Amino acid sequence: MLRNLDHSEMPQALRHLLDRDQPDKAAATLPRRSFLKLAGIGGLALGVFPLLATAQTTGAGQANSALRPTQQPSAFVQIAPNGEVTVTINRLEFGQGVQTGLPMILAEELDADWSLMRSRNGSSDAAYQDPRFGMHITGGSNSIKNSFTQYRELGARARAMLLSAAAARWNVDVASLRTQAGSVIGPGGRKLGYGELAEAAMALPVPENVTLKDPKDFRIIGRPTTRIDARAKSSGRQDFGIDVRRPGQLTAVVARPPVFGAKLSAVDDSAARVVKGVKAVLRVPLERGGEGVAVVADGYWPAKQGRDALKLQWDTAAVEKVDSERQLVQYQELAGQPGPRHFDADMALLATSPRQLEAEFVFPYLAHAPMEPLNCTVQFSEESAELWTGTQFPGVDNVAAARVLGLKPEQVQVNVQMAGGGFGRRGVSSSDFVVLACEVAKATRAAGLNAPVRTLWSREDDIKGGYYRPMHLHRARIGFDERGQVLAWDHVIVGQSIVTGTVFGGRVKNGIDPTAAEGMRDPYPLPMRLTMHHPKLNVPVLWWRSVGSTHTAFVMESLLDEIARATKQDPVAYRMQLWGDKQPRHRAALQLAVDQSGYGKNRLPAGRAWGVAVHECFETVVAYVVEASIQEGRPVLHRVTAGVHCNLAVNPRSVEAQVQGAAVMGLSMCLPGAAITLKDGEVQQSNFGDYTVARITDIPAFDVHIVPSAEPPKGIGEPGLPPLAPAFANAIAQLTGKRLRQLPFNLA
Repeated sequence: MLRNLDHSEMPQALRHLLDRDQPDKAAATLPRRSFLKLAGIGGLALGVFPLLATAQTTGAGQANSALRPTQQPSAFVQIAPNGEVTVTINRLEFGQGVQTGLPMILAEELDADWSLMRSRNGSSDAAYQDPRFGMHITGGSNSIKNSFTQYRELGARARAMLLSAAAARWNVDVASLRTQAGSVIGPGGRKLGYGELAEAAMALPVPENVTLKDPKDFRIIGRPTTRIDARAKSSGRQDFGIDVRRPGQLTAVVARPPVFGAKLSAVDDSAARVVKGVKAVLRVPLERGGEGVAVVADGYWPAKQGRDALKLQWDTAAVEKVDSERQLVQYQELAGQPGPRHFDADMALLATSPRQLEAEFVFPYLAHAPMEPLNCTVQFSEESAELWTGTQFPGVDNVAAARVLGLKPEQVQVNVQMAGGGFGRRGVSSSDFVVLACEVAKATRAAGLNAPVRTLWSREDDIKGGYYRPMHLHRARIGFDERGQVLAWDHVIVGQSIVTGTVFGGRVKNGIDPTAAEGMRDPYPLPMRLTMHHPKLNVPVLWWRSVGSTHTAFVMESLLDEIARATKQDPVAYRMQLWGDKQPRHRAALQLAVDQSGYGKNRLPAGRAWGVAVHECFETVVAYVVEASIQEGRPVLHRVTAGVHCNLAVNPRSVEAQVQGAAVMGLSMCLPGAAITLKDGEVQQSNFGDYTVARITDIPAFDVHIVPSAEPPKGIGEPGLPPLAPAFANAIAQLTGKRLRQLPFNLA
């Protein structure tokens, strides 16, 4: 509906945001059709196809064996005759801003004209693997952190090749040349644009070693920059995976069992088959040994109507039926039993400590609920296959698709599409939604329909039958003295493992999944004994934005705040005292948030209270000072002031946006109805009507402040989430005198 909205029709404030740092409309993303047209006229250089990464010449067609595919400019940098530079992204863009951040890094070393920078998605080609992990992955807030040096070197290598091409054309020493804003400048003021040199530069050797800029000379990195994709997204013109259209394409939806892993006992599809537009009704295998029915049609609506007309009977006798109420009792019993220790400490002083604190925390299952539902389009033959989907693991999905379709991985290409959110749901080592799409496409072909098939999930499909952040129970027994010094802290965590049985299963040691303990104890010097239990249940679980810190930060920051208040200490001063002269990044982030918020100086309106929390997640520290109140029995968040230490902020505007977005997601965890519950094996929620996320009326005022740093950047997509809920809860505890022990909040 917004796809044809003219920029001039937008609200003035939105137009202002889009216009910042965009001098003219030329900075809009180069359309794919225009890009291909430019490629066809012979002027495109520094890489026409991604596979040229493995064939970049050092002269006479000899590959530069000293450089890996991830290091060669040909797969990443395309320069058009008019000087437009298109940068291929080795990550999934699903809101975190890598389609701007990574081009900024490359453009800095390339000395490009930022107004001519474009970006495009990558694929499952080997060039687009994470240079640190050696696999295709978007997650763990690693995109900028792991590719910072990589993209700098890519830009520097491309620049060196352009300089060499100009030196050859002018027959001058390359040392006499310099670059500026997309041009090579020579003696006497001679000037050649990158577009004029690109074809010749392509034929030159790729330098193995390059000299990178001193950070003090950065002119693009560190500058607040409007995102390349902002205009398209805010005007409704951006295409996502759900928008893929191939000639003759069909659409499929799948009926899933009400209980995970259940099988079909009877299928009556007679009414579905007569729905206009329905082409086939097919039984397909599902995860966990389950079965489903795919309805394939010439569009989503007839496919959905056909699915609604199905009469299905399910056999649930052989599968476990998880029930949330019974599960809580089971977890409470398990917390009292011996288990493997993640780390240990002497508990001799626990029983004799002057002050005692016991607490039990409960965190529910959470759905990812991205705005764009899951989807995957598959087109294949006996010789090859091509997939289009927004995925965090294109390499893993490539192998999974090949297995299902009976092909070799090199016969399959996964084209990564822009995604409308994910929060971890599009990074599944089982490749569940990709495998399903391939099963549907294979069954469709076997039924005589040789056409591309887009398998599309509704939001209800994913909320009721997807993957979830695990339910967790924490139990703490703490002994401390009158000064707040913790003498012994005995802690237990109960929750399903998210990495057992996955490609990351090697991280499980001694029966302990370390992701469930992320954020426990550190950075505080506490004598803590941590016991872990990982029960196995018939509920699929997965990482969720900030992974283990979604629950551990709440426990740590609310308990420490409680100890500070119990010993009549200011919670900020108490944290600073615990750190002493250690943890300089934590201290800097917290102090910045305190100074900018007016904490301890400004008088709050009647009925409001301060709340404080600080947490490190994926090597970035975020501290929040919040203002909250209770209105008509409901907690309300009014203002959030953030202090962020992420080292060098490549794009401060993206840092601000990511902290705000993560904080809003953290706020959602606090609101009534923000829980996935099960009754007799069935998920009880289905959409935003009964699964709460924060609405615009819930959003507080935000002030985000970044600690200045020139150190290499750390992650920012996830770290803003964990400390929001405990800061909010600490403020509510000030108002009510009651500590909150569960999410979502329960003030009863």
